[in-house]
Formats: sequence, structure tokens, C-alpha cells
Amino acid sequence: MKWIEGLRVFIDRTVAALTDPRRRERAIIGMLTGYALLWTVYGLLAKAGQGVQTDPAEIVAWSRHLALGSIKHPPLAAWLVYGWFTIFPVAEWSFYLFSMVYTFAGLWLAWRLFGYYLDADKRVVALALLTLVPIYNFFALRFDVNIVLPPLWAATTLCFIRSFETRSAGWAALAGAAAAVAMLGKYWSLFLLIGLAVAVLLDPRRGIYFRSRAPWITLAFGAALLAPHIAWLVHSDFSPLGYAFDERATHSFAETLKATGKYLAGGAGYMAAPVLLVLAASRPSLAACADIVYPQSRERRFVLIAFLTPLLLPAVVALATETNVNAIWTMTGFALLPVVLLSSPTIVIERRATQVVTAIAIAFPVLMTIAAPAIAIAIHRTDRNENTMYAEMLAQRMLLEWHKASDRPLRIVGGDLDLAYATAFYLPDAPASLPFDEQYLAPWIDAARIAHEGIVTACRLGFNVRHHYGCALRYGDDDAQRIIQGKQNVRRIEVTMTRSFFGAPDQTMPFLIYVVPPAAAN
Repeated sequence: MKWIEGLRVFIDRTVAALTDPRRRERAIIGMLTGYALLWTVYGLLAKAGQGVQTDPAEIVAWSRHLALGSIKHPPLAAWLVYGWFTIFPVAEWSFYLFSMVYTFAGLWLAWRLFGYYLDADKRVVALALLTLVPIYNFFALRFDVNIVLPPLWAATTLCFIRSFETRSAGWAALAGAAAAVAMLGKYWSLFLLIGLAVAVLLDPRRGIYFRSRAPWITLAFGAALLAPHIAWLVHSDFSPLGYAFDERATHSFAETLKATGKYLAGGAGYMAAPVLLVLAASRPSLAACADIVYPQSRERRFVLIAFLTPLLLPAVVALATETNVNAIWTMTGFALLPVVLLSSPTIVIERRATQVVTAIAIAFPVLMTIAAPAIAIAIHRTDRNENTMYAEMLAQRMLLEWHKASDRPLRIVGGDLDLAYATAFYLPDAPASLPFDEQYLAPWIDAARIAHEGIVTACRLGFNVRHHYGCALRYGDDDAQRIIQGKQNVRRIEVTMTRSFFGAPDQTMPFLIYVVPPAAAN
């Protein structure tokens, strides 16, 4: 059939361009651009009707109060989001686009890293393998502090390895800067830095490295860039670390053991597709498999240690501290996985295998985009979050009711956690969010500010054992009552909303809105 022949020709030409030293850099930019756009379209279709999810909306809320840190996490995610929405409008489509542009950067950095270890065909296969890992597509669309890490880990690994091998001042400075930025993304990056340090200490070239100026330049640049955040961390009494341990603490060692097993099993599961594809594409001998598990060259042993340490060390720490680790976090260091799998000289990838793997990588986002409407329907039926689904409609009603009470911009919204962040995302004038059940996450909002600027709160109505007909969260209505206590001209509005989904009416949902106008308007 002609279309099959056309696809074959397209794949042949694509692989030829990606393996041609004169054309491959332009070709990879084009391929990654297409990849980012396809997954952006997938996000718009598959997530149609879901509304902005809570974690991304929370980061948008933090970005409206830039600081050197927050109670939950270091600040980089908020800084990046602030920069993006300084240029682009705050909307779902632009957030999906941002997520995939950022992922584009991570894949391109991995491509640069692959170039130091892999020949032309293996390099193409390596990148194709990485595009099949969920953190570079499905999970990437839900931008949070975990999605921040893959590009930063790839950059840190690339710069550090080049610094270790060349001992040049430039690479050493870049390694320190990248390491600092990775730590500003999430403290989980400490495991990456430990992994690189262990790889150095176990490498026979360590003496030459430590006698050079490279490690000290790296330390100096990293420390200088991290110093402001460290000062903030001390001043805040290490609040993000306390939050992390409180949130991830388990109740028993048995629970810790189960969670750690799920972490390791999940990591293995996320690696399954790349590993199986490499085995199918190369059909390695037992000797080749042994060379992957225990590389013969010191350069490849360095890579293996740098890959495995951040993967396995968290399991040991989790067991020792009785904390719960998430399998999603294993994927942050997957940029080195294709190098581990493919860099052995005993692993042979023929051109035909390169074409097949490339075809799979290209077909995957195309097929997922085609299937996106059906996926949206399935999600709508099985994984609903009414708070975020109705947030955009509710935000418009909140704004309408606010303007009946005040001619000032709406500066503060509050409510159930999902609604506090999601409604603020859709409102103009970038209002601050006050989540009722975690008010300490918004230290910039206090009683005096609420009195001066006013507030609109919202929560979803529903059956509740304490209120029968009150806010869905147990303490939601109580928190609202405390906020409005003693205020004048407070308006209480019950609304029911029916949204449409692909043209069909959806379930009708009731919400409760309180409007507290500014004190000057009383």
C-alpha cells in the first residue's frame, strides 16, 4: 500500500537525517518540536473537561508571591512558571505548552549527553527510548516539582561528567551552577549529587580530579548560587524539610517496607519499555548482558554508578527513616538509562532496528493524540474531580458576585484546597489563594489583609455528617465562618452549575459562595 511505503520512506529519511553529522542538530530540533506540539494537543484533548489540576494550579499560586523558598518546596518551579506567564496568558493550553517546551529542553540535554557515549544509531535509539518514559509525556503535562527535575538532572550529569573528564574551569563552573539549580528545583536532587560523588570516589581517576581546580570551582559556584536559599532555609527554620518528613512519614516499619517495595517495583516498571526494546533491537548475548551489568571500561562504570546510586539509595534512606518514597521519583534520573543499556561495544544496533525503534517513538504520540478524545471520556467517567472540573465556571460566578459588592479587583479567593487554587488560576488580576485546610501555605494572607482587600470563598456543597448540607470538606464551612465572623455586608450565595462535556450536559453540582467586601466598602 502507498501510505505504508510513504511511512517507510519517511522513517528512513528521518533516521538518515538524525544520524548525519551535518544535519542531525537541525533534525533533532524539528523532531522534538513536533513531539512537544503533539503532546500539547494530546493534553488539550485528553484533559478536556478536567480543568487545571491542583498541583500545577498550586505552583501558579506560589508564582504570584515570589520568594527564595516556600513552606513545601524550594522555589525554582514557581520562578519558571512566573517567567512563562509573564509572556503567555494564564490558560490551560499555555500551561500544557509550557510543560512540553520544558520537556523539550530535557530531551535535548539528554541528546547532548548521549553524544559523548553513543554512536549515531545508538544515539537515535537512546532518545527514542526516553520519549517512551511517562515523565517525558503523560506526567509532564501535570507540571509540578517532580517534572522540574529531568532537564536539571540531565544538565547536571552532563556538565559534571565533562568536568570530571576534562577538568576544565568552564565545565566545572557549569557543573556547580547546574547542581545548585537542581537543588532549587527539589531537594531530591541531593541523591543525584551523592551519586555523582560516589562515582568519582570509586573511579581510579579520582586523584587526578581532586588535584585539579575543577572540584573546587564546582563547589564554589554551587555554594554561591545556593547561599541565598540556604540563608532563607535557616531563617524559615528548615520548614520545607519538616513538611517533607511530616508528609512522607509512615506509621510502621511494615508500611515503610511495603512503600519501599512499591518504589522499587514501580521504578522497574517505568524502565521496562526501554529495557525490552533494547533487548529486542540488539538481541544481546550473555556476555553483552554481563557487560551492561558490570561494564569493563571505567567510563561506563562511572555512568552505571551515577545512575544506580540515586535510584537505590532512596530506598535505603526510606527504610532507615521510615518514610514513604514515590516510584515516580525514580524517573528523574532516567537520562542515563539509555547510556547504561546501549554504551557497551558488545551491544550492536543495526540500521533496521534503529528505524523500527524510531517508528515506534514517532507513532506513540501520534496514536495517543488520535485516541485523546476517547481517553477524555474514560477519565470523565472514572476519575472525576468535581472541584477542578467546575472551577472555571465557578470562578466566573465568584467574580460576578464580587463585582456586585465591590468595584475593586478581586485579590483573594479561598475555599477547599482544590477550589482555592483552581479558581484563582482562572480569575483575572492574579488573586492570592487561601486553602482552608492548609492555610499555613499562604503566609502572605492574614486577617488584616482580608479585612483590607476582601475575599471570596467557595466550596462544594454535599452531604456531611456534621452539617448534613454543608461544605464537602469537614471543616470548610467552619473556616469560612471564622473568616466572615464580625464582617459586615457579607453575602452568602448558593449556586448550582451544569457544565457541558463534548456538547452534552454534565452532572449538576451545588456550591456555596461567601463574598466579603473590603472594609473600605462597608
